[in-house]
Amino acid sequence: MAVTTADTRRTRLLIARIVASVIMLAVLVWRVEDFDPWAVLPPRSASMVAWLLGALGLTLVAIGISAVRWKQVLLALGLEERWRRLTSIYFAGQFVSNVLPTTIGGDVLRVARLSRDNGETATTFASVVLERLSGWFVLPVITLTGLALNPGLRDLGRATTLAAAVAIATLAALSLLLLAVSDRRVGGRFTATEGWQRFAGAVHLGVTRFRARPAAAAAVLGVGLLYQLVLVGAASMAARALGIVDVGPTALLAFLPAVLIVQVLPIGIGGLGLREGALVVFLGPLGVSAEQAVALGLVLYALNMLSSVPGAPAFAFGARDGRPADVLA
Repeated sequence: MAVTTADTRRTRLLIARIVASVIMLAVLVWRVEDFDPWAVLPPRSASMVAWLLGALGLTLVAIGISAVRWKQVLLALGLEERWRRLTSIYFAGQFVSNVLPTTIGGDVLRVARLSRDNGETATTFASVVLERLSGWFVLPVITLTGLALNPGLRDLGRATTLAAAVAIATLAALSLLLLAVSDRRVGGRFTATEGWQRFAGAVHLGVTRFRARPAAAAAVLGVGLLYQLVLVGAASMAARALGIVDVGPTALLAFLPAVLIVQVLPIGIGGLGLREGALVVFLGPLGVSAEQAVALGLVLYALNMLSSVPGAPAFAFGARDGRPADVLA
């Protein structure tokens, strides 16, 4: 198969993002005074392994909940799909996004596979976009709730300011997006187009359907909230495995969603560097050392990778027409 200009561009972008992550991690270690790389991971113990296994289990459960959220969005859009099939596709998408060395995201695979099953490309595309957006709405709400529940978290200086700013900016951006594309004169004109315009059209389609079915919208957001809370539980277990015992549940509610928002910036690979730096900023005022914060970030990255590995069989054998890898071409 001939290598195209687009393939070369994607490869260069992937390499650039890997290099960016390495540089960010190196700068983080360099900027932290007396950083001890040997103190990043504590000695292995039975309790450490047990907590990590629990965190991995919850991370896997979260992927299944994501498939439930996707199913709820599809139902609101008028498509009935089996949860088992959606879970298989979701795991395959996680494997593509987190394990394979490609810049083609797992969401592309999800759209390709499900639309091949149901023949509804536009609606399937809209379902994936809206499933992602619903998670983005929940994250800042959780952060603001955590800050509201624990007054002590509101006096942590830069950590408090950054978490609140990330949450408010995210909510503001999403609200403006929805207001713009929900207008038929704006979003409606893009429903049959490609690229970013297709994204706007998908959101317009979804908002229109959810306006007619508010209970369905509430169900999607409810499942999205459950998903994020399970991830907070997994992070809490990972923290306990590393000996981080002074960070309470409200602190994780306030700061972990902000970390999840920051880490999706398309600068590095898999959020490496961004996530660890954010955790140092957020958890430092709570008495967590830089080494522990970096360790937590790396463990969360490893959990994400490990929970994606079960998607390998779904990726290799899950396409019903026998063409599992064509979305990566």
